[in-house]
Amino acid sequence: MPISAAGSKREAGFTPVRRSAELGFTLVELMVVVTIIGLASAVAVLVMPDPRGRVLDEATRFALRTRAAHDSAIVDARPVSVWITGGGYGFDQRLAGGWTPIAEKPMRVERWNDGTRASIGDASGRMRVTFDPTGLVDRPAEIRLDRGGVAATVHIDADGSVRADAG
Repeated sequence: MPISAAGSKREAGFTPVRRSAELGFTLVELMVVVTIIGLASAVAVLVMPDPRGRVLDEATRFALRTRAAHDSAIVDARPVSVWITGGGYGFDQRLAGGWTPIAEKPMRVERWNDGTRASIGDASGRMRVTFDPTGLVDRPAEIRLDRGGVAATVHIDADGSVRADAG
């Protein structure tokens, strides 16, 4: 006959419940929880935006800066140009018979975001578009930006207008 300590519930006819089921989770329960966490994290990763931004946003930024160069040519009454390469773009102004880079913030040299490829249409891989003091350009241009199968196009028209379009 088993002996129990004084005050034990066993003496009162109480039978202890097996506690092995309360000590942990089953393997199936753990696998279900891990699967749910994996699915939730996969959904979270897929809906996160690209840290580089959309290619249309990059094209719009370029178009706005080019428009600022157009306005600067008119306000300062001197030619301003934008040069575009596969790696980036920058702005120059005509001073003392030569082109001088513009270092101020809206028109400083910028690189395209990682993975962005610029198609210029020029075999040299480099293009310069010049705005004269009246705001007209020396030649219209079309710059296509591609990244990950998505494209945006920036149009610089002969009248100096600049716009960005998807595709």
